[in-house]
Amino acid sequence: MLTITHTHEAGTMIAGTSRGDGTADVLKAAGWRWGRSISAWFVPQSRDHLPKLHTITRTQAALVAAGFEVETDIDSAHRTTAEVEAGKIGRQADRVDALAAKAERKTTADEAAWATARTAIHRLPEGGEPIKVGHHSEARHRNAIAQADNAMRKSVEASADAATAQARADAATHTTNARYSPVTVANRIEALGAELRTLERRITAQCYDDTHGYIDATEEQTQARAQRLAPHLDEKRDQIAYWEAVRAAQVQSGTATGYDRSTVTKGDRVKIRGQWREVVRANLKTVSVTTGYTWTDTAPYAEIQQLVRPE
Repeated sequence: MLTITHTHEAGTMIAGTSRGDGTADVLKAAGWRWGRSISAWFVPQSRDHLPKLHTITRTQAALVAAGFEVETDIDSAHRTTAEVEAGKIGRQADRVDALAAKAERKTTADEAAWATARTAIHRLPEGGEPIKVGHHSEARHRNAIAQADNAMRKSVEASADAATAQARADAATHTTNARYSPVTVANRIEALGAELRTLERRITAQCYDDTHGYIDATEEQTQARAQRLAPHLDEKRDQIAYWEAVRAAQVQSGTATGYDRSTVTKGDRVKIRGQWREVVRANLKTVSVTTGYTWTDTAPYAEIQQLVRPE
């Protein structure tokens, strides 16, 4: 018996599979992946999200068609965005620690490999003495060259591994800060708002009829859609509320500037991405600025770093 489970915290996973039982091909075709760290199959990007019912249904049907017995245990409840973000920050901190430890191990291995290489090089005859073919030292000389060459190659490989590990550790250190950068937060709020409006439109969207074409949805259809999409709407609204609170705190602390159409006017000079530009027009969500050429450029208000009035 195979069991497909889903929780908001763990995502969509399947239990009961084993190597060589034939499930791998079916799950791969359905978009699942094998997680080495968790030793289980999972649906990508299902953690911290509501269940992808179409993927689960399609997978269950494919497994049943392949001769397996499948049951599901789906939990459609979702955690608050604050809980989700706390989990992400915690996992990222653990990842930073793991990568830092790996970088330290690789650096130690690099130093050891370089010490071995130097020792092997010092065993070679001084002054670049050529191999004496036929002499009793020939075999020893050739072995010393081979050992030095092998040790140097391992040293170079260890150095490259150490550099890669350190770069990954450094990048991971900045991930959370990048996720909470003011511009990223503002863009995320805009994207979430667009997703929410799309969901709301789906509730009242017209239906296609073979005879009459597109017609208005009935009250029963609208209610059914609203009920089905309610968890998604609640999740999206909670996400927007969380990130708007983050944005408000950033503006209050001065981390973000908080400019908008009401505070930017034509003729102002604004600093965007380190460059000063003159405002040509204040749009609803973006500001149009001069470029020094015949055309203008636009940028979101969140990217304005500084503003100076003409006076």
